[in-house]
Amino acid sequence: MRLQRWNTVTSVGQYVKSLLLLELLRGMLLTGRHLFSRKITVQYPEEKTPQSVRFRGLHALRRYPNGEERCIACKLCEAVCPALAITIDSELNDDGTRRTTRYDIDLFKCIYCGFCEEACPVDAIVETRIFEYHFEERSESIMTKEQLLAVGDREEAQIAADRAADAAYR
Repeated sequence: MRLQRWNTVTSVGQYVKSLLLLELLRGMLLTGRHLFSRKITVQYPEEKTPQSVRFRGLHALRRYPNGEERCIACKLCEAVCPALAITIDSELNDDGTRRTTRYDIDLFKCIYCGFCEEACPVDAIVETRIFEYHFEERSESIMTKEQLLAVGDREEAQIAADRAADAAYR
C-alpha cells in the first residue's frame, strides 16, 4: 500500500513539474547566466591556442643524428594504415640493409589516426604539430619521401622536444 501511495505521489509530482515547465525554466536560467558572461575569443592568425604534445598534424620522416634515414622499410606503417594512404617501395643496399626508394602518403586519404607512428619500430614516421597547410592542386596532396624528409629536417627540434615531453608525461 505504501509503495502504491509513493508511486502516486511521485507521478503527481512529475505531472506538476511538467505542467509548470520547470525543466524549461531551469534551462533558460542557465542560458541567461552564460549569455551575459565574458566571452573568450581567440584572434586566430595573431593568437594561437595551445597544442598538446600529442597533436597529430602533417607527417614527417626523421633522420638519425648522423644524417641517415631512420626508415628501415619494414612496411609496418603501410600495413597498419586503415585508410591505405601509405605506399612504400624498397630495395636492398650493398651492405644487406633494406631502405625505401619510395615513401608516399596521400594526405586526402589519411585520417590522421597516428597508427603509422605507433607501428614504426625506429620512430621514423611522425606526425608533427603543423596544421596550417593547403593544396592548390590535387596532385600536391601526395607527400613524397623527399618532402617528408624535408619536413622532418625542418621540424626536428620540435619533434624531439615533443618526444621528450611525451615520455615524461607517461
